Amino acid sequence: MKIGQRLDLARVLVVDDDPTSRLTLQTLLEAGGYSVDAAATAAEAVIKLDEREYQLVLSDMSMESPEAGLKVIAHARMMDYKPATALVTTYPDSESGSADEAKDAGVLVEPEDVAGLLSTVADMISVRAMRLLAREMRRN
Repeated sequence: MKIGQRLDLARVLVVDDDPTSRLTLQTLLEAGGYSVDAAATAAEAVIKLDEREYQLVLSDMSMESPEAGLKVIAHARMMDYKPATALVTTYPDSESGSADEAKDAGVLVEPEDVAGLLSTVADMISVRAMRLLAREMRRN
């Protein structure tokens, strides 16, 4: 590897309508060695999911609508390349049941814990890779 060449662990799609949250999460993941694309809306995320392969999709739960994040996760899970998926939310609304919906949709990542966030991301990508390997081995 040449000096200055970057080793990307995996490609991650970050989806969040809040520019500060999106940029913070993107910066943290890039500092962790990940190649990160960002989307500000569910529609933009769907386009990116259709255009490029991601190992992980992290989506804010509520964006242009309360269920926008769940729609992004559902679309990601339909992709042939099967990215790992998780919802990111700083303030799960347990009163409305949104936190329960988030837990039902998969992992709920809290970005305040940077070390925990990077550890969770690495674990999710690793589990995805093992599942893909197991699927490939069954085919052969």
